[in-house]
Amino acid sequence: MRNHKIVHNVCPRNCYETCSILSHVENDKLVKVEGNILHGYTRGRLCAKGYALTEYVYHPERLKYPIKQFPRGSGNWQRISWEEALGFIAEKIIELHDRYGSSLACGYNKYSGNIGVLHQATEGMFRGLGPHTIAQGDVCLAAGNDALIYNREKVPFKDPEDMAKAKGIVLWGVNPARTATHQWFFINKARDQGAKLLVIDPLYTPTAAQGDIFLQIKPGTDGMLAMATLKILLEKGKLDEGYIKEHFIGWETFKSYLLEEVELSEASKITGVPLEGIKELAALYESKNCATWVGFGLQRYSNGGQTVRVIDALVTLTGNYGEIGGGIYYNNSSGIFPINLKKFPRPPEQEKTKERIVDINHFASEVLALKDPPLKLLWIAGRNPLTQDQDIDKWHQLFRQLELIVTVDMFMNEIAAQSDFVLPAATFFEDYDLNYSYWHHWIGINQPAIPPYYEAKSDLEIARLLTKELNKRRPGFSSFPAERTALDWIEGEFTPEVLARLGIKNWRELLQSPRKLIPPSEKSDHQIHLFSQKAKEGQLPALARFTPPLSNPSYPLRLLTPQSLSRIHSQYSNLSWLDFGETSEEVEMNPQDAQARNLEEKDTVLIFNEGGTCERKVRLNKYLPEGVVLASQGGQDPINKLFTGLKADMGILTGGMPGGAYYDVWVEVKKND
Repeated sequence: MRNHKIVHNVCPRNCYETCSILSHVENDKLVKVEGNILHGYTRGRLCAKGYALTEYVYHPERLKYPIKQFPRGSGNWQRISWEEALGFIAEKIIELHDRYGSSLACGYNKYSGNIGVLHQATEGMFRGLGPHTIAQGDVCLAAGNDALIYNREKVPFKDPEDMAKAKGIVLWGVNPARTATHQWFFINKARDQGAKLLVIDPLYTPTAAQGDIFLQIKPGTDGMLAMATLKILLEKGKLDEGYIKEHFIGWETFKSYLLEEVELSEASKITGVPLEGIKELAALYESKNCATWVGFGLQRYSNGGQTVRVIDALVTLTGNYGEIGGGIYYNNSSGIFPINLKKFPRPPEQEKTKERIVDINHFASEVLALKDPPLKLLWIAGRNPLTQDQDIDKWHQLFRQLELIVTVDMFMNEIAAQSDFVLPAATFFEDYDLNYSYWHHWIGINQPAIPPYYEAKSDLEIARLLTKELNKRRPGFSSFPAERTALDWIEGEFTPEVLARLGIKNWRELLQSPRKLIPPSEKSDHQIHLFSQKAKEGQLPALARFTPPLSNPSYPLRLLTPQSLSRIHSQYSNLSWLDFGETSEEVEMNPQDAQARNLEEKDTVLIFNEGGTCERKVRLNKYLPEGVVLASQGGQDPINKLFTGLKADMGILTGGMPGGAYYDVWVEVKKND
């Protein structure tokens, strides 16, 4: 007998969109997904990855049971029970605590494979152990967040739906045709009302192809383009200096820098943007109510934070903020939810020693230097560092030091293959969660649509079970409140302020449909810090100005690794439904760069630098700038082997550590004879 139901789900991926999903279930099997028309941002549509979720859930390679490997890296896997797995892990945690006098020898490395609130349970589980080792920092966007705080003392909380009301739109280093397809509805609404769309990018992207104007810029020089644009407007008398003097700290110093240090012909040479293109950009900002969407990629350089500071100066000095539609759009991490999984009270004895913090962008290198005690147990969830991290050789050194590696995942990926235990993770269709976007303002409750796949479990359920096992073996060892269910944790997130901002009386109203968060009012009369004392105190340039990008004479080609249509970093690469002809086994080159190295289409080449070597096949791309090569993330021979020691200039304020300068990678390419 057919038993059909529709369940509300919310995609928890590291993506702008956080799509609202209607899941069609028949006899406890997910048979179809579609968008939810009650969601005002995603408006009943999903991206390609969303429509492929049924293949994802029932993929034949999905892990069904806990497994252990001995010896590590041998491929000799054995199915075990959850009781056996958790018992062994609990015994090891207690043994390490007894050996070193604390749980500092135990740590985790977790990131954004699932950014639902309840997936903070891993952090909560370790918090319950007392002081331990934490991977802290932000791989994605921390430098840009810091930049906006140095300029404004906060990150603007913009509603991306308001972009439809803009009179001009600048997409600066962002490619929504690949990474935020739903935003096109609001961009095109503005264009229907006469708004001009200008795209700035080093790459001729599908988004660039849709723009009215495309400015192809040299990577890392965006700050100079912003400064040159401001100089044009200053010399034309188009900046309201009376208002600026009243509301901008450091204007006279900044003005002197513009007039004395920025020369337009030199700016054109540095950026690669013709002077006429710079003038077109200036004209767009002069017209007012111009929306500027700053992508995350342009702050993944050693000068990334300074770049965002200068772009924000361009937006604010031209009066393009405070109006609905205009202003700078970056990210909207509201911070409204308390995230109680990371804050529950602990007994006083667990508060005597602080957690040990390690930079997530340089995790393996820093962990290898830890003493007293060294790290001996590592728990990995929500990420695959062997295809995403820097310093891969350091990771392999770290494996030899670790006594136990546990990975929680849905598939046997590269990091899982190096683990002692792999625990099968549930998909978001199999449990409750609370999901919110770092872009739009809609909040939804993710509800279980199907039973867990075989013996898969959520991060929260794993945390509860391991905590019970620890406390069974040694009563009171962990302070994590294992008795609390998913619904208990969700209810605790809805403070009176959250309920008021959502216009509801009880969080369970969200079980019927998502709601839009009422944003705080954005004041346009606060001061802008062109000169930031806070930045100066952080050993950074106090003045918002252009800082040249890095170069490397030994390796003349800059390697860029942009986002894919069919994947989110290392996720979804195994789905046949998303086979759009993209490949991780190619390197794209400008024909002139290839010719200079006697390379032709489909030649097998080695991409190399001081970090390592990767093999790819050449694909010629006449739209790619000279001096730039392009490769996808991941692959059989992961490109991140070439990444080492890369730090952005900012990120400590909001991420706790500097951001990663993942686009400051310099390489050479030669034929693999």
